[in-house]
Amino acid sequence: METLRERKKQRTRDALVRAAFELFTTQGYDRTTVDEIAEAVDVSQRTFFRYFAGKEDAALAVQRLTEDHFYEAVRARPPHEPPLEALRRAVLEGWDTISEVIESVVPVDLYLRMYRVVESTPVLLAAHLRRSAETEERFARLVAEREGLDVDADPRPRVAVAVFGAVMRVTERQWSAREDLNLEAIRELTAAYLDHVGPALAEKWRAS
Repeated sequence: METLRERKKQRTRDALVRAAFELFTTQGYDRTTVDEIAEAVDVSQRTFFRYFAGKEDAALAVQRLTEDHFYEAVRARPPHEPPLEALRRAVLEGWDTISEVIESVVPVDLYLRMYRVVESTPVLLAAHLRRSAETEERFARLVAEREGLDVDADPRPRVAVAVFGAVMRVTERQWSAREDLNLEAIRELTAAYLDHVGPALAEKWRAS
């Protein structure tokens, strides 16, 4: 059971994330300092660094929560489902509850605005892509475990997750450029793009 001290620490951490997101989305990531984030929550810079390695760490904090959410959703899929189907269903059904995960830290609209900051800030985009590669490896090992495979001997789990991850990345880029920046829009776009995976890989495209 969570103690009072642990709840207080979590509240402080969440408040720092919210303050960071507000500052990053209003005045820009590069123009925001750690001191400003700490001051917005009325804590010291030292306290900020107890929770985060730096601004980048705070900027991607909610991303980690969403990754964990989808990871657990894949883990919970029925074992008879093929890998890509399990990934697809986990992601699409995960959107139904992802808002609760995000809202536990920041308002959803603030999270969505922060996503655009990540996409438009080179240092954050690089960190996001680096983390995405690490996440793919984590999911590949989960898929291998579900299928009873050795991930280092059989390339299929990494290949399947790489394809799936690439589709998700294309979806994210297209979604972030649209006007309707909301969770339902990205869910619909994700479903549409995932429906094209099989045909894109297996069928001929050239018009006769």
